[in-house]
Amino acid sequence: MRGSGRCCGQGIIRRECHSGRWLTTTETTDHPVLVAAVDQLSEYFAGDRQTFDLLLDPIGTDFQQSAWMALRAIPYGTTVSYGEQAAAMGDKRKARAVGAANGRNPISIIVPCHRVVGANGSLTGFAGGLESKQWLLDHESKTAQPSEIETFSTQ
Repeated sequence: MRGSGRCCGQGIIRRECHSGRWLTTTETTDHPVLVAAVDQLSEYFAGDRQTFDLLLDPIGTDFQQSAWMALRAIPYGTTVSYGEQAAAMGDKRKARAVGAANGRNPISIIVPCHRVVGANGSLTGFAGGLESKQWLLDHESKTAQPSEIETFSTQ
């Protein structure tokens, strides 16, 4: 059995493959965290939200947790390189390890790994694909107010 799920409105749509046939089921939920996530993501995509204030508890190593916290410190509408993220975490030599940790980020968009680019500004790695990463960066650059763009720092 293979499956996938996505959040839609106030429920979760699941597609599962049973013996070669895809079945679609919908689970309705009013779990407060999912309701808040749907609301906040809707506001983000409408251009009305730049930060998320959800209770998050992603599972990862201590280093991954540190990398994900650093991602949350990258201001809306800006990008940093993996090396800059590593330096902000205390060791600029760990850029590749930061990239690997970012690649394990289970909460894309809310934990904005799309804001990290290659040292030369090129788009690199994103679980949703580089086209999606470019769209997210374009969306943020169009909706960010110049006075709201800050400098990146995890301090």
